[in-house]
Amino acid sequence: MALFEFEDDLVLDVLEEDDEEVFVIIDLIEHGLPRQVYERADYFHQFDDAQFRRRFRLSRETVLFLLEHIEEHLEFPNNRNHCVSPINQLLVSLRYYATAGHLLSQADFTGMHTSTVSRIIVRVSEAIAALYPVFCTFPTTNEEIRQNQRDFFDIARFPRVIGCVDCTHVRIQSPGGDNAEVFRNRKCYFSINVQGICNANLKIINMVARWPGSSHDATIFNSSDIHREFEEGAYRNCVLLGDCGYANRSYLLTPLIAPATAAEQLYNESHIRTRNSIERCFGVLKRRFPVLAYGCRLKTETILTVIVATAVLHNIAIQMREGNPPPLPEEVDGHIFDELLADGQVPNIDYNIRGNGHGNAIRQQIILNYFSTL
Repeated sequence: MALFEFEDDLVLDVLEEDDEEVFVIIDLIEHGLPRQVYERADYFHQFDDAQFRRRFRLSRETVLFLLEHIEEHLEFPNNRNHCVSPINQLLVSLRYYATAGHLLSQADFTGMHTSTVSRIIVRVSEAIAALYPVFCTFPTTNEEIRQNQRDFFDIARFPRVIGCVDCTHVRIQSPGGDNAEVFRNRKCYFSINVQGICNANLKIINMVARWPGSSHDATIFNSSDIHREFEEGAYRNCVLLGDCGYANRSYLLTPLIAPATAAEQLYNESHIRTRNSIERCFGVLKRRFPVLAYGCRLKTETILTVIVATAVLHNIAIQMREGNPPPLPEEVDGHIFDELLADGQVPNIDYNIRGNGHGNAIRQQIILNYFSTL
């Protein structure tokens, strides 16, 4: 190129005028390509409220609330090289959660290089996931436990429920390597099997996001900390509700496979309507952040962080009243509960029952106390 023949003269002339042009010429000389300058849009102020929520899944008020908690982790020590501001880093990540697009499309949308977008998503996801102990808390005090039980009881009159547990699959691309096939689930696509426990308001109170897609739901639960805590008696007179994929236990009740009486049928109906909370919770979570539904194209370690981060954002969105979740299931038509409600009494469960049929005995006792006709 003719430019290279006069590069020294060009550099000397430009040095007297503008140092930045020197760097452009040096890039051209060294790489043979012009230096690309990206234009970053101000999306926080550019859209109206409705457009902003459609693109980032959260309102401006919620974004600012979140920014207060993570801003110090996103700031750079100086402003060299026009570093990306914390608010723009947050919007880049929210846009990725909201679209599940390729990094290249995110880079084009935000006016950044793909490598910059990739580093930002990791950085912001780690900062948000670090808030998990703050916004995703399992009830521990007596008042919190009673409130959870009252909220669940109001759904379909099922007693003593502190949470509903289930697993959902988050689609990923093949992680490669010798162990890639352990991530292939029973539906033949690669995924992470994520266990969640929610309360009656669809808030996630516990999440386990580290198991490959081939793992069984019961295996994940049996290896979790919450299983150990229930086994050690940390939540006496409290129960979780799960589907038939779990073993029936004194603290984890499942529906009856073949209900034979009216009381057992009523138990199953109440159980299903109450446990539907976790299904709706996963549905709201994946609709709010489609990256969990359509697939995440990042490293496996980063995907696990993104899953936890979206759980935190889901709870913050509920706390900030971001839209209305789907309506609660219809209450069980149960005049047989009128006396219990009028007296405000909830019979205690005898948790001293022991033996191989402990879980079944607890289930039968609940059917007898709550669902038998008066």
